[in-house]
Amino acid sequence: MNEEILINITPQETRVALIQQGAVQELQIERTRQRGIVGNIYLAKVVRVLPGMQSAFIEIGLDRTAFMHVADITQSNPQPQIEKLLFEGQTILVQALKDPLGTKGARLTTQLSIAGRNLVYLPPAGTDIATEKYIGVSQRIDQPEEREAIKARLAGLMAEDEKGGIIVRTSAQDASDTELQNDMRYLRTTWENIREAMKHKAAPSLLYQDLSLAERVLRDVAGEETTQIRVDSAENFEKLKGFANLYMPNLLGKLTLHRGERALFDLFDVDAEINKALGRRVDLKSGGYLMIDQTESMTTIDVNTGSYVGARNLDDTVFKTNLEAAQAIARQLRLRNLGGIIIIDFIDMIGKDHQESVLHELKRNLERDHARTSVSEFSALGLVEMTRKRTRESLAHITCEPCATCMGKGEIKTAQTICYEILREIVREHRQFNPREFRIVAAPDVIDLFLEEENQFLAQLGDFIGKPITLQAEGSFRQEQYDIVLS
Repeated sequence: MNEEILINITPQETRVALIQQGAVQELQIERTRQRGIVGNIYLAKVVRVLPGMQSAFIEIGLDRTAFMHVADITQSNPQPQIEKLLFEGQTILVQALKDPLGTKGARLTTQLSIAGRNLVYLPPAGTDIATEKYIGVSQRIDQPEEREAIKARLAGLMAEDEKGGIIVRTSAQDASDTELQNDMRYLRTTWENIREAMKHKAAPSLLYQDLSLAERVLRDVAGEETTQIRVDSAENFEKLKGFANLYMPNLLGKLTLHRGERALFDLFDVDAEINKALGRRVDLKSGGYLMIDQTESMTTIDVNTGSYVGARNLDDTVFKTNLEAAQAIARQLRLRNLGGIIIIDFIDMIGKDHQESVLHELKRNLERDHARTSVSEFSALGLVEMTRKRTRESLAHITCEPCATCMGKGEIKTAQTICYEILREIVREHRQFNPREFRIVAAPDVIDLFLEEENQFLAQLGDFIGKPITLQAEGSFRQEQYDIVLS
């Protein structure tokens, strides 16, 4: 499968698009001020232990306290009572499993892991399986002989007095012994740096921060099927080359710096796909459509035939619409980064064979997803329940906010999102025209943001294009409305 990765990096955010067969399949956004905490390791303090819930609230230095269940501390069976493991005021070492989401605090674990390109290291920090030498293998390597072979290789590379554990990732199958040894060296060094930082910091403190989005994409997403990785920032291109040279030299030849007149994301209309992915309705080529509604607890997807009348009878129309919907749903889950519980209401089908075919098509398309998914059979009500692993915010939660005008029933792009759209639009206009000045006409909240929090990025852009940029607040403009006047 022809696969490209586009990495658009600006001082304010990093955006990544995965392109397969010429179409956008996956989007990730990480903002400089809103970088997620998943994978971060903290020296933390226990604030409150809740025996009734077998949980605890933990202070790690964020606005809200984080949350940890007894199962996040130990996997032993039977599990001990949490009050025998933790006490208020205790200092502990924890890692973030999930970002804060909505009103929920971050989810933590004491079972630490540090990911490399091919291996995951489980430090000997008092966890259940990491106190002694241990080798585990990814479930995606499902052939018993392959699992035993890779375990034997790792055992030969690990030191005799090795403490802690190693989980073998799928990519390790094709890695050389040198690459695996480099991975282990990097992971051990990282752990030693964390241990050293513990000696000099007081709780709550951040001891280790996970890689940037661009680096994680190189580590976790790029693979043999990736033909090209395009980066549009010269400075970050050099950083990624250095990172790849150390940990994944096989990707060096695929990294390219984009210097074209057109913006990188314009090559595949990625911004248009982002705007579509923020809407409730998704039109299918046949004339049918999906309605996607995201709530804090779950996502519901409703399939409708719409104007599709192409089949010979109603059963065929329903079946073909559901087949097309199954493909579109798998893609939309990746585009929108929807996670948690997902309920799909396919159009009612009479034949059991039609249900099985639709379910097979959904599972087949979900195989390309980097997030773990689980799909159930059709329920008695004709619904399909599934789950998709959720560790970071969805696309809508990152780029939108509840609309005060509609009392939270709909969403509009944040003033910050509009600021960044305007900055990108000025770069596009600069490449095509040569005016004396750029004037931004926008809603007062957007202009205020440019004058305050985003003034540094505005000044950087002015220096970059070598033209003055002036601001004009227009009270009649909606938050998403703006003009860029060339003079």
